Amino acid sequence: MKKEFLKSSNEQLKKFAEIVNRDKPLRKVTADEKLKVGVDLGTSSIVLTVLDSKDKIVYGAYEYDHAVQDGIVVNFIESVNILRRLKEKAEKVLGRELKTACGAVPPKTGEKSAKVVANVIEETGMLCTGVEDEPTAAAKFLRLSNGTVVDIGGGTTGISIFKNNKLIHVIDEATGGFHMTLVLGGRYKIKNDEAEKLKRNKDKESEVYAVVKPVVEKMAAIVQNMGVEIIDPVIVVGGATNFTEFTTTFSKDLKRKVYKPLYPQFVTPLGIAMFDD
Repeated sequence: MKKEFLKSSNEQLKKFAEIVNRDKPLRKVTADEKLKVGVDLGTSSIVLTVLDSKDKIVYGAYEYDHAVQDGIVVNFIESVNILRRLKEKAEKVLGRELKTACGAVPPKTGEKSAKVVANVIEETGMLCTGVEDEPTAAAKFLRLSNGTVVDIGGGTTGISIFKNNKLIHVIDEATGGFHMTLVLGGRYKIKNDEAEKLKRNKDKESEVYAVVKPVVEKMAAIVQNMGVEIIDPVIVVGGATNFTEFTTTFSKDLKRKVYKPLYPQFVTPLGIAMFDD
Protein backbone atom coordinates (compact mmCIF):
# COMPACT_ATOMS: atom_id res chain seq x y z
CA MET A 1 0.00 0.00 0.00
CA LYS A 2 1.30 3.45 -0.81
CA LYS A 3 2.04 5.48 2.28
CA GLU A 4 0.15 8.52 1.02
CA PHE A 5 -2.93 6.39 0.34
CA LEU A 6 -3.08 5.22 3.95
CA LYS A 7 -2.34 8.74 5.17
CA SER A 8 -5.31 10.17 3.27
CA SER A 9 -7.69 7.56 4.66
CA ASN A 10 -6.40 8.08 8.19
CA GLU A 11 -6.89 11.84 7.98
CA GLN A 12 -10.54 11.34 7.06
CA LEU A 13 -11.05 8.75 9.81
CA LYS A 14 -9.49 11.06 12.39
CA LYS A 15 -11.88 13.83 11.37
CA PHE A 16 -14.85 11.50 11.68
CA ALA A 17 -13.77 10.28 15.13
CA GLU A 18 -13.56 13.89 16.29
CA ILE A 19 -17.06 14.59 14.97
CA VAL A 20 -18.75 11.66 16.72
CA ASN A 21 -16.98 12.51 19.97
CA ARG A 22 -17.99 16.18 19.99
CA ASP A 23 -21.45 15.71 18.38
CA LYS A 24 -21.02 18.63 15.99
CA PRO A 25 -20.89 18.72 12.18
CA LEU A 26 -17.60 19.40 10.45
CA ARG A 27 -19.22 22.31 8.64
CA LYS A 28 -22.58 23.96 8.08
CA VAL A 29 -24.73 22.59 5.27
CA THR A 30 -27.18 24.43 3.04
CA ALA A 31 -30.86 23.57 2.80
CA ASP A 32 -30.65 22.28 -0.77
CA GLU A 33 -27.23 20.64 -1.10
CA LYS A 34 -27.00 16.90 -1.68
CA LEU A 35 -26.14 14.85 1.39
CA LYS A 36 -25.21 11.17 1.28
CA VAL A 37 -26.12 8.99 4.27
CA GLY A 38 -24.78 5.60 5.28
CA VAL A 39 -26.35 3.24 7.82
CA ASP A 40 -24.26 0.43 9.28
CA LEU A 41 -26.40 -1.96 11.35
CA GLY A 42 -23.57 -3.68 13.21
CA THR A 43 -23.61 -6.42 15.81
CA SER A 44 -22.19 -4.16 18.51
CA SER A 45 -23.31 -0.72 17.28
CA ILE A 46 -25.40 1.15 14.74
CA VAL A 47 -23.51 3.91 12.92
CA LEU A 48 -24.97 6.76 10.85
CA THR A 49 -22.63 8.71 8.57
CA VAL A 50 -23.29 11.85 6.52
CA LEU A 51 -21.15 12.97 3.57
CA ASP A 52 -21.52 15.75 1.03
CA SER A 53 -21.82 15.26 -2.74
CA LYS A 54 -18.02 15.07 -3.05
CA ASP A 55 -17.79 12.34 -0.37
CA LYS A 56 -16.38 14.74 2.21
CA ILE A 57 -17.32 14.03 5.82
CA VAL A 58 -20.05 16.21 7.31
CA TYR A 59 -21.37 14.40 10.39
CA GLY A 60 -21.65 11.06 12.14
CA ALA A 61 -23.10 9.39 15.22
CA TYR A 62 -23.41 5.90 16.68
CA GLU A 63 -25.08 3.99 19.45
CA TYR A 64 -24.23 0.60 20.94
CA ASP A 65 -26.89 -2.05 20.40
CA HIS A 66 -27.79 -5.73 20.63
CA ALA A 67 -30.36 -5.73 17.84
CA VAL A 68 -28.12 -7.48 15.30
CA GLN A 69 -26.42 -10.86 15.57
CA ASP A 70 -23.88 -12.27 13.10
CA GLY A 71 -24.74 -9.43 10.75
CA ILE A 72 -28.47 -10.22 10.74
CA VAL A 73 -31.16 -7.96 12.22
CA VAL A 74 -32.83 -9.98 14.99
CA ASN A 75 -34.70 -7.15 16.72
CA PHE A 76 -36.38 -5.03 14.06
CA ILE A 77 -38.09 -2.60 16.44
CA GLU A 78 -34.94 -1.91 18.46
CA SER A 79 -32.94 -1.31 15.27
CA VAL A 80 -35.56 1.14 14.01
CA ASN A 81 -35.70 2.98 17.33
CA ILE A 82 -31.92 3.38 17.53
CA LEU A 83 -31.63 4.53 13.92
CA ARG A 84 -34.53 6.93 14.38
CA ARG A 85 -32.76 8.50 17.38
CA LEU A 86 -29.54 8.86 15.39
CA LYS A 87 -31.41 10.36 12.43
CA GLU A 88 -33.28 12.85 14.62
CA LYS A 89 -30.07 13.90 16.35
CA ALA A 90 -28.34 14.36 12.99
CA GLU A 91 -31.21 16.42 11.61
CA LYS A 92 -31.19 18.65 14.68
CA VAL A 93 -27.45 19.21 14.44
CA LEU A 94 -27.50 19.77 10.67
CA GLY A 95 -30.69 21.81 10.65
CA ARG A 96 -32.29 19.86 7.82
CA GLU A 97 -34.00 16.59 6.95
CA LEU A 98 -32.16 13.45 5.85
CA LYS A 99 -34.15 11.97 2.98
CA THR A 100 -32.14 9.01 1.65
CA ALA A 101 -29.66 6.45 2.97
CA CYS A 102 -27.71 3.41 1.85
CA GLY A 103 -27.28 0.29 4.00
CA ALA A 104 -25.03 -2.78 3.99
CA VAL A 105 -24.97 -6.45 4.95
CA PRO A 106 -22.23 -9.08 5.28
CA PRO A 107 -21.39 -10.76 1.95
CA LYS A 108 -23.68 -13.49 0.66
CA THR A 109 -26.28 -13.14 3.43
CA GLY A 110 -29.05 -13.07 0.87
CA GLU A 111 -31.83 -10.83 -0.41
CA LYS A 112 -33.90 -11.35 2.73
CA SER A 113 -31.22 -9.75 4.93
CA ALA A 114 -30.85 -6.87 2.50
CA LYS A 115 -34.60 -6.34 2.51
CA VAL A 116 -34.70 -6.20 6.30
CA VAL A 117 -31.95 -3.55 6.32
CA ALA A 118 -33.85 -1.54 3.70
CA ASN A 119 -37.03 -1.82 5.79
CA VAL A 120 -35.25 -0.56 8.92
CA ILE A 121 -33.97 2.47 7.00
CA GLU A 122 -37.33 3.26 5.41
CA GLU A 123 -39.20 2.82 8.70
CA THR A 124 -37.33 5.92 9.92
CA GLY A 125 -38.61 7.98 6.99
CA MET A 126 -35.58 7.76 4.69
CA LEU A 127 -35.66 6.23 1.21
CA CYS A 128 -33.20 3.31 0.97
CA THR A 129 -31.14 3.82 -2.20
CA GLY A 130 -29.32 0.50 -1.98
CA VAL A 131 -27.80 -2.22 0.20
CA GLU A 132 -24.14 -3.06 -0.43
CA ASP A 133 -21.88 -5.75 0.99
CA GLU A 134 -19.71 -4.49 3.83
CA PRO A 135 -16.15 -5.24 2.62
CA THR A 136 -16.93 -3.65 -0.75
CA ALA A 137 -18.12 -0.52 1.08
CA ALA A 138 -14.86 -0.49 3.04
CA ALA A 139 -12.86 -0.79 -0.19
CA LYS A 140 -14.76 2.14 -1.70
CA PHE A 141 -13.83 4.41 1.21
CA LEU A 142 -10.20 3.26 0.99
CA ARG A 143 -10.29 3.81 -2.81
CA LEU A 144 -8.76 0.39 -3.26
CA SER A 145 -8.36 -0.81 -6.85
CA ASN A 146 -6.21 -3.87 -6.06
CA GLY A 147 -6.06 -5.69 -2.76
CA THR A 148 -7.88 -7.70 -0.12
CA VAL A 149 -10.25 -6.17 2.44
CA VAL A 150 -10.98 -8.20 5.57
CA ASP A 151 -13.97 -6.65 7.34
CA ILE A 152 -14.22 -8.11 10.83
CA GLY A 153 -17.48 -7.09 12.42
CA GLY A 154 -19.24 -8.20 15.54
CA GLY A 155 -20.58 -11.41 14.10
CA THR A 156 -18.81 -12.15 10.83
CA THR A 157 -15.57 -11.93 8.89
CA GLY A 158 -16.20 -10.70 5.36
CA ILE A 159 -13.45 -10.85 2.75
CA SER A 160 -13.47 -9.08 -0.63
CA ILE A 161 -10.66 -9.32 -3.19
CA PHE A 162 -10.27 -6.63 -5.83
CA LYS A 163 -8.28 -6.57 -9.05
CA ASN A 164 -8.23 -3.66 -11.49
CA ASN A 165 -11.17 -2.02 -9.72
CA LYS A 166 -13.28 -5.16 -10.01
CA LEU A 167 -14.55 -7.41 -7.22
CA ILE A 168 -13.32 -10.89 -8.14
CA HIS A 169 -14.02 -12.87 -4.97
CA VAL A 170 -16.08 -12.45 -1.80
CA ILE A 171 -16.76 -14.73 1.18
CA ASP A 172 -18.25 -14.41 4.66
CA GLU A 173 -17.66 -16.56 7.73
CA ALA A 174 -19.46 -16.47 11.07
CA THR A 175 -16.47 -15.48 13.22
CA GLY A 176 -16.19 -11.97 14.62
CA GLY A 177 -15.90 -9.75 17.65
CA PHE A 178 -18.83 -11.43 19.40
CA HIS A 179 -16.90 -14.70 19.38
CA MET A 180 -14.11 -12.89 21.23
CA THR A 181 -16.72 -11.82 23.77
CA LEU A 182 -17.92 -15.40 24.17
CA VAL A 183 -14.36 -16.62 24.74
CA LEU A 184 -13.79 -13.93 27.37
CA GLY A 185 -17.08 -14.76 29.06
CA GLY A 186 -16.14 -18.41 29.25
CA ARG A 187 -12.63 -17.71 30.48
CA TYR A 188 -13.68 -15.38 33.29
CA LYS A 189 -17.15 -16.88 33.88
CA ILE A 190 -18.92 -13.56 33.33
CA LYS A 191 -21.98 -12.51 31.33
CA ASN A 192 -21.66 -11.31 27.75
CA ASP A 193 -22.31 -7.66 28.64
CA GLU A 194 -19.49 -7.73 31.18
CA ALA A 195 -17.22 -9.54 28.75
CA GLU A 196 -17.94 -6.93 26.07
CA LYS A 197 -16.93 -4.13 28.46
CA LEU A 198 -13.79 -6.03 29.39
CA LYS A 199 -12.92 -6.45 25.70
CA ARG A 200 -13.08 -2.67 25.20
CA ASN A 201 -11.07 -1.84 28.33
CA LYS A 202 -7.74 -0.50 27.02
CA ASP A 203 -6.16 -0.88 30.45
CA LYS A 204 -6.76 -4.65 30.23
CA GLU A 205 -5.83 -5.01 26.56
CA SER A 206 -2.71 -7.13 27.02
CA GLU A 207 -4.50 -9.59 29.29
CA VAL A 208 -7.61 -9.70 27.10
CA TYR A 209 -5.70 -10.18 23.86
CA ALA A 210 -3.87 -13.19 25.23
CA VAL A 211 -7.28 -14.83 25.76
CA VAL A 212 -8.84 -13.87 22.41
CA LYS A 213 -5.74 -14.37 20.25
CA PRO A 214 -6.88 -17.87 19.12
CA VAL A 215 -10.01 -16.24 17.66
CA VAL A 216 -7.83 -13.77 15.75
CA GLU A 217 -5.71 -16.68 14.48
CA LYS A 218 -8.90 -18.38 13.29
CA MET A 219 -9.85 -15.22 11.39
CA ALA A 220 -6.44 -15.20 9.73
CA ALA A 221 -6.86 -18.91 8.86
CA ILE A 222 -10.16 -18.08 7.14
CA VAL A 223 -8.30 -15.64 4.89
CA GLN A 224 -5.38 -18.01 4.33
CA ASN A 225 -7.61 -20.94 3.39
CA MET A 226 -10.00 -19.20 0.99
CA GLY A 227 -8.68 -21.27 -1.88
CA VAL A 228 -8.00 -18.23 -4.04
CA GLU A 229 -5.02 -15.94 -4.47
CA ILE A 230 -4.69 -13.19 -1.86
CA ILE A 231 -3.93 -9.87 -3.53
CA ASP A 232 -1.81 -7.35 -1.64
CA PRO A 233 -2.27 -5.10 0.19
CA VAL A 234 -4.31 -6.91 2.85
CA ILE A 235 -6.28 -4.39 4.90
CA VAL A 236 -8.22 -5.27 8.06
CA VAL A 237 -11.13 -3.08 9.19
CA GLY A 238 -13.93 -3.30 11.75
CA GLY A 239 -14.18 -2.71 15.48
CA ALA A 240 -12.85 -6.16 16.38
CA THR A 241 -9.45 -5.22 14.93
CA ASN A 242 -8.78 -2.46 17.48
CA PHE A 243 -6.26 -4.50 19.48
CA THR A 244 -2.71 -3.19 19.12
CA GLU A 245 -1.30 -6.64 18.30
CA PHE A 246 -4.07 -7.59 15.86
CA THR A 247 -2.10 -6.88 12.68
CA THR A 248 1.03 -8.49 14.16
CA THR A 249 -0.88 -11.76 14.55
CA PHE A 250 -2.48 -11.49 11.11
CA SER A 251 0.83 -10.67 9.41
CA LYS A 252 2.57 -13.61 11.08
CA ASP A 253 -0.16 -16.10 10.15
CA LEU A 254 -0.58 -14.84 6.57
CA LYS A 255 3.18 -14.41 6.11
CA ARG A 256 2.67 -11.00 4.53
CA LYS A 257 2.28 -7.39 5.63
CA VAL A 258 -1.21 -6.55 6.93
CA TYR A 259 -2.42 -2.96 7.29
CA LYS A 260 -5.02 -1.39 9.57
CA PRO A 261 -6.34 2.19 9.21
CA LEU A 262 -6.92 4.46 12.16
CA TYR A 263 -10.37 3.99 13.75
CA PRO A 264 -11.04 0.85 11.68
CA GLN A 265 -14.61 0.62 13.03
CA PHE A 266 -15.58 3.66 10.93
CA VAL A 267 -14.17 2.59 7.55
CA THR A 268 -17.18 0.55 6.43
CA PRO A 269 -19.86 3.04 7.62
CA LEU A 270 -18.17 5.84 5.67
CA GLY A 271 -17.89 3.64 2.59
CA ILE A 272 -21.60 2.80 2.79
CA ALA A 273 -22.54 6.48 2.59
CA MET A 274 -20.49 6.86 -0.60
CA PHE A 275 -22.99 4.56 -2.37
CA ASP A 276 -25.96 6.81 -1.54
CA ASP A 277 -26.39 8.38 -4.97
